[in-house]
Amino acid sequence: MRIISGKHKSRRLTAPKNLPVRPTTDMAKESLFNILNNTYYFDSISVIDLFSGTGNISYEFASRGTKTIYAIDAHFGCIKYISNTAKELDLPIHTFKSDVYKFLEKTALQTDVIFADPPYDFEAEQFSKIVDIVFTKKLLNVDGVLIIEHSKHTDLSNHENHSYDKRYGGNVFSFFEN
Repeated sequence: MRIISGKHKSRRLTAPKNLPVRPTTDMAKESLFNILNNTYYFDSISVIDLFSGTGNISYEFASRGTKTIYAIDAHFGCIKYISNTAKELDLPIHTFKSDVYKFLEKTALQTDVIFADPPYDFEAEQFSKIVDIVFTKKLLNVDGVLIIEHSKHTDLSNHENHSYDKRYGGNVFSFFEN
């Protein structure tokens, strides 16, 4: 895994092999951040990274200057790895070991970007539940966006808050807005 841009540009990170993760590919991540770069000033937004796994997306936001990042994952090893890496690189990432749905139901946080990278084998209802909670609880700031990474075999375009999809190989980023 590599940080593509910012303060830690080209920095390689190696996560422990025993983590149950599927990190976003460098090509897909670079494309995603090119889209976000045209919409946001990274140093003036806040981010929630759901199903954060290795922290790949959180590190990229932090390296680009985002000062408030919340990384949420249910796996203790993932949270420990992200916390240690954030401390080592002096990154402003706050970690929470929690089931993502429980976290979303309980949190009062509002952010500009919520990124979710759930397991690709999720059912459509599990993906929709994330979208429903985010918009019902108004967890996004004005002009905020929810981005869900999923397999090309999953179609999330029928949700009322769906804006558009971007495809990169077998990966798809679905964007949801108010």
